Parts: sequence; C-alpha cells; structure tokens
Amino acid sequence: MPSYPGGAVRRGDPRTTIVTRVQARLVELGYGIDVDGAFGAETDSAVRLFQTRAGIEADGIVGPVSWALLFADPAPVVDAAPTALLARVVLVAATQVGKREQGGTNRGPEVDAYVRAAGLDPAGGHPWCQAFVYWCFAEAARAEGVQNPCVKTARVMEHWARSPVATRVAASTALDHPGRVVPGSVLVIDHGHGFGHTGLVERVDNGMLHTIEGNTNETGGREGYAVMRKRRSIASINTGFIVYP
Repeated sequence: MPSYPGGAVRRGDPRTTIVTRVQARLVELGYGIDVDGAFGAETDSAVRLFQTRAGIEADGIVGPVSWALLFADPAPVVDAAPTALLARVVLVAATQVGKREQGGTNRGPEVDAYVRAAGLDPAGGHPWCQAFVYWCFAEAARAEGVQNPCVKTARVMEHWARSPVATRVAASTALDHPGRVVPGSVLVIDHGHGFGHTGLVERVDNGMLHTIEGNTNETGGREGYAVMRKRRSIASINTGFIVYP
C-alpha cells in the first residue's frame, strides 16, 4: 500500500501526482473516471461513492482512513472462526439476535442474565454490551468444556485494558492487516470519557464486518435496546479487536 501523503486529498488539490494515483486506484476498483490529475467533480463523486460503499463518512475527502481503505488489498470473505471456542461464541451470539430490553431501560430476562454473568446486580440498570460479550464467551466455554478466556467485566474499556496484550489487534494494525480480524473477535470502540461500545465479529467480507452486538439500535449506538446484527467497516473501529485463543 502506498504511504499516506501527509495531507488529505480533496477537490482542487494541486498535487497532480497524488491525485493521479487516487484516480488510477479508483479506476482499478471499477469507477469509470478520467485519470487526469485534476480532482474535480467527477473524482469527488467517485470518492464519495467509494466511501459510501466502505461504510464511512462520504465527504469526498481522501484522509488517512479513506486512503487506507482505498489502497488496501482486497481481502477474502472470512466466515470460519480459527478455533472451536470462537466458532461456538459466534453460534451462541446468533441465538440471541432479537433479544431486547423488557420492563425498563437495561432490564429484561435475557439482559439480566448477561449482566449477572459479568458479576453485576441487574437491578442497577447497567449498560450491557460488554456483559453480553462476556456471557457469550461464558456459555461457549461451558459448551466446549474449556476455561473462559474472556476478562470478566461489564465495562468496555476496562475489558480492553485488562485483556492480554497478545490478544489485541490495534485499529491501525487491523487496517493494514484485515486478515487478523476473524469471526469471534471482540470489537472495541472508544467513545471517550471511559465510555465505549463492543460486540462480536460474525464474519469479515473484504474489509467489512458483519457483527452481533448487544445494547444497540438501528443506528449502531452504544445505548440501544436489543441484540442486533450490524455491518461496519474495519476503519470504523477506533480502538481495535480482541482475538482470544
């Protein structure tokens, strides 16, 4: 992958060599534009379409995230987990899709079970995306007859901080090496001020993640109400992934 030029490439950019490189790559990917070194309306539209398909903000500006996605080598679809435990984690998570809060915010029979598994009293009305992840690992480990490797916590950023360093795939590494992200990986998004969101990767399709997430909603928020399947780009995960053995 060519190195990021150190400044966002956008409409009217005078760096013809860099603009030509962007245009040529867009043509390689099937976008029918002229390769003329001029970042005009045609190139702007092509970049926005590429960004839309990649699941990132379609602003027409080729910044570091768009650059990394644009020049990344196409990756194959990965729908098989590398270990029996991670495969089981995905299967367990899939059985919970559609489960939702009942009787109040952050409450309900299934939600209470997730939170209780992570060591908290459900009566506290705790956010439960991380508790859902832990519950899935606990159920999978029990079914496989192995020790649960997942850190027992209901806090997303605490999970990241306490996870073994060897299991972490930083966001920048995942962009450069998307093959490191596999089914059963735990995605970690940092929202700042100690808040975060998490979920499980179900499969990976050419840089796009198909996930199962708890405490989410249709827009992918961290304070939702159900277990849902979502679709995200690897680039949208700003902290990284935890890949347990």
